[in-house]
Amino acid sequence: MTKIVIAGIGGVGGYFGGLLAKKYRKKSEIDIIFLSRGEHLKQIKKNGLMLIKGNEEFIVFPELATDNAKEIGIADFIIICTKSYDLEATIEQLKPCIDNNTLLLPLLNGVDATDRIQKILPHNSVLKGCVYIVSYIKEPGVIENSGNIQKLFFGLDNEINQDLLFLDDILENAGIEVTLSEEISNIVWQKFIFVSPIAATTTYFDSNIGDIVKENETLLIKLIDEVTKIASAKGIKLNKAIKENSLNLIKSLPPEISSSMHRDFKNGKANTEIESLLGFVVKAAKELHIETPAYDKVYLELSKRR
Repeated sequence: MTKIVIAGIGGVGGYFGGLLAKKYRKKSEIDIIFLSRGEHLKQIKKNGLMLIKGNEEFIVFPELATDNAKEIGIADFIIICTKSYDLEATIEQLKPCIDNNTLLLPLLNGVDATDRIQKILPHNSVLKGCVYIVSYIKEPGVIENSGNIQKLFFGLDNEINQDLLFLDDILENAGIEVTLSEEISNIVWQKFIFVSPIAATTTYFDSNIGDIVKENETLLIKLIDEVTKIASAKGIKLNKAIKENSLNLIKSLPPEISSSMHRDFKNGKANTEIESLLGFVVKAAKELHIETPAYDKVYLELSKRR
């Protein structure tokens, strides 16, 4: 029996976890378990989790949905899909599910999640990963994927092993567009170069992506250039066309959408991903003696709005 826990059933965990639950429900060899909370959890336990993508919708049921990790038992794989500011608290919550053989895969915005987990669990294998998806909790018990891309990347740098191949098969067989890579740090940073400037500009201008591209592309490009310098200084191997590719990907998104950080600011949430998406860049720039005036400006202004 393989036990897979999805921790955080929001836009990312809800969509990919939902596909896993749809595929493996009542299959004796794999258990899919949701760790969630609040009204969202209540609705999942009562009515299942509804997934909506375009004209398609379906309801899935995990083997177990709970907010109590002690009910789960030891997991083989834990896929962590919480917000970055909840990461340490989530790992502490999950400790009853973890032994030295448990593999953890964070799918968070940002590039430092694996290092943060490894500090708490130094004896565990902690993978790296990222996703490209536009999805969110439409209402408790309902996840809507409103974008045109839903890809998942994961792996370890310079290593492919049987555990990774096994997880890759599980994900692929569930209909997930998954890529297992031994150059995963490069891929995670490519995603960061795409998502950090989006989060910064949509939140700073209180606007959607379409308006940013039309009216504030200059700042968007400056942010892409600055975060690319940080990545290069850290030894990340990037495609020479990383700026062009990032801009094209941004422009391919539905113009009416925004970023999860922007939504959190608009909703007045006490916690946001500003530190993992912007503060990380500002701090790294100082350590590397790289000037990032655009990031400094946006980070300072958004810090005042918190």
